[in-house]
Amino acid sequence: MALPAYVDRWERIWHWVYLTFCALVFLFLFLLLPVLVVVPLSFNAEPYFSFTEGMLTLDPAAYSLRWYRDILQNGMADPTQLFSGWSWIGDAWANSQWIHAAKNSIVIAIGATILSTLLGTVAALGLSQSILPGRRLIMALLISPMIVPIIVTSTSLYFLFSEIGLANTYLGLIVAHAILGTPFVVITVTATLSGFDRSLIRAGQSLGASPLVVFQRVIMPLILPGILSGALFAFGTSFDEVVAVIFLADYDQRTIPRQMWSGLREQISPTILAVATILVAMSILLLTVVELLRRRSERLRGLTA
Repeated sequence: MALPAYVDRWERIWHWVYLTFCALVFLFLFLLLPVLVVVPLSFNAEPYFSFTEGMLTLDPAAYSLRWYRDILQNGMADPTQLFSGWSWIGDAWANSQWIHAAKNSIVIAIGATILSTLLGTVAALGLSQSILPGRRLIMALLISPMIVPIIVTSTSLYFLFSEIGLANTYLGLIVAHAILGTPFVVITVTATLSGFDRSLIRAGQSLGASPLVVFQRVIMPLILPGILSGALFAFGTSFDEVVAVIFLADYDQRTIPRQMWSGLREQISPTILAVATILVAMSILLLTVVELLRRRSERLRGLTA
């Protein structure tokens, strides 16, 4: 945004000092700089977690895609056949450790997202009713998984699931991740409902529509951006969760964060940096979608043009 023409020199200097300060806070306080450093390191041709002399001098030979290839090769029965014919696809799909972890992460995250979205949306609709007694207490209980330390929640779930047979199962992980993701759905849908015009519900009922039709034709289209935003947050929470997986998952249910944790402890490899770069790209994509949904919600509610 350009400064007005009447701004003097000192005001211009203060403006740029302020912007520089904000940029530094944004980079260091919010840990963006360490995340961005991971990206070039993932293209390191050497098995190091630091910049080599060739990388600093921008030598093309110092950069490589070997660690991205290792995502597919690690665990393959015949890693030398990568990208030669079509047989390597089945080999990588069945045997690659990272592919196996990715499949688990996607399945668990999708299941947890569906469950948490259903539970969170229903809870938010109930909390939006002014006649509901104990709304504040119920809201506090629903968002408690965001407040209670994850190690406490994971330990409690481990002892509970061990008693009922859900430990070391996919269903147990989906339920655990849904518990962690539901607060995000509750908060986003509740925020969307705060600007909802309830006269639209009464108008639909006065025209003879049933409660189900009113929900499908009136309520759902207007709160859908909030539901989708909450679902995206729940998906990201499930996809990135590692503590609950350490407590509740067996070796066959290991996810990408669990695989990265094992790699840091057992076999340090820059492949972890390549996977981290992919996850950063996915996070940026999710945040972009959330922002687009937020703007669409504001337009639907008439808050912006």
